[in-house]
Amino acid sequence: MIIRPLLVAFGLMAFVAPPAWAQTAPEQARAALAVVQAQDRVLGRFDAPITVIEYASFTCPHCATWHQTVLPAFKARFIDSGQVRLVFRDLPTAPQGLSVPAAAMARCAAPEAYFEVAQALMDGQAALRAGGDPNAWMSRAAQTARRPVTELQACMNDAATQSALNAGVEAAVAGGVTGTPMFLVNGRLVEDSSLEGLARAIDDIPPTVE
Repeated sequence: MIIRPLLVAFGLMAFVAPPAWAQTAPEQARAALAVVQAQDRVLGRFDAPITVIEYASFTCPHCATWHQTVLPAFKARFIDSGQVRLVFRDLPTAPQGLSVPAAAMARCAAPEAYFEVAQALMDGQAALRAGGDPNAWMSRAAQTARRPVTELQACMNDAATQSALNAGVEAAVAGGVTGTPMFLVNGRLVEDSSLEGLARAIDDIPPTVE
């Protein structure tokens, strides 16, 4: 299976880990980050009372570590129970010649397959960073996309896909996101992305009054 890289330059900004919160960002732009958009990819009940937003890149080693070591327990404890919905937002980091096509491919997968593709990309990142074949990395992840390869490639190169990724990055930059991974719990930045750190942030949220 061949997944050709995107031929169109996205002009995305480069980001570095660990995360930081730009205090100079306008309050309105920062507040807008907490709003779940139609184009967001969501894991869990859409009406879950707590929203955790993750900004991540498929070439960010810290992001891969989180998805491999924290996400399984986080999902079992908070998402599967219906308490939390996890929103994944792409923030492609260097090398963008790899992270941008990967983000586009995940976005172009069947909606129900998004997190499978994302996990496959995260799981394959270590081999890629060790000198593995980028096409093999993309191809293995594409096998979980649940779309014909021709449709997947056409979507990846579509201007609408590129615009959606750029719009997401622009909103993140305007809101003060400066690195990956970065987590917001009901709109509040959480510096400690360990299971315990996120659990504390979730537990600190006042119960909803009906």
